[in-house]
Amino acid sequence: MVQLLFLTLLTVSFSASAIVIRADVEDAKYRVPASELPALVDLPGEGHGVLIASQWIITAAHAITWQSEIKQVTINGIPRAVERHEIHPGYRKPPQKLLEQALATWDWTLFRVLLSSSDDIALVKLAQPVTDVLPVAIYRNDNEYGQIIKILGKGATGNGVTGYEFNSSHRTELRRAYNKITSAHDRWLCYIFDKPSDALSLEGGSGSGDSGGPILIQAEADWLLAGLTSWADPQSTVRTPGRYGQISCNVRLSHYRDWIRSVMSAER
Repeated sequence: MVQLLFLTLLTVSFSASAIVIRADVEDAKYRVPASELPALVDLPGEGHGVLIASQWIITAAHAITWQSEIKQVTINGIPRAVERHEIHPGYRKPPQKLLEQALATWDWTLFRVLLSSSDDIALVKLAQPVTDVLPVAIYRNDNEYGQIIKILGKGATGNGVTGYEFNSSHRTELRRAYNKITSAHDRWLCYIFDKPSDALSLEGGSGSGDSGGPILIQAEADWLLAGLTSWADPQSTVRTPGRYGQISCNVRLSHYRDWIRSVMSAER
């Protein structure tokens, strides 16, 4: 879920990021300082990742494959050189022709089938270890269903009544919102951006420009990384992303624990 008009719809629809807020709650209540999550990684231009070890970042595969090779990212306001990245072998980029068909007819059935069967995850290795920021631990349990999550992002923003435009800026201010996991299985964790009568006090949803951003679950005093912003179902928004009812699906990290461990432990 950050480039979905190929870089707009997959960034909107298939990239869920930025924070879209309740229309009846002031924006200031959603804005947070960088200290909310120092391990948040800014990819060049748009998109995020999360520092999970001193030399490793985890992100959505589509957040880095749509642009030219990434040589530098920013963590805690400091540029960091990239050594290499590892894309999951099961990642499948949607073909342009299929996207064009979906945009012409607004029938996203086959597009969603392709997205849901793709492993939208990647690891980025930094050239040097990060010593000024603590990495975020990964949530190891598979009991995500029904849990309250915290989402963060700097992408496009709007509210649940109006949504936002495809051409809205994909890098804005850092916002934080909460939601509740409504389904968790195999590759994905999903949630719905509910209307105020059914919503959490600071409920929010994904926007465009923050694919690869964090989905956090609280375990005692710590917020652990349970998922990554990936994509939103375009047919749940009636052609305007970010409205109430939008369904956002996120990479479920408990499904990928073995792959993550194997890549990070491999000697090169």
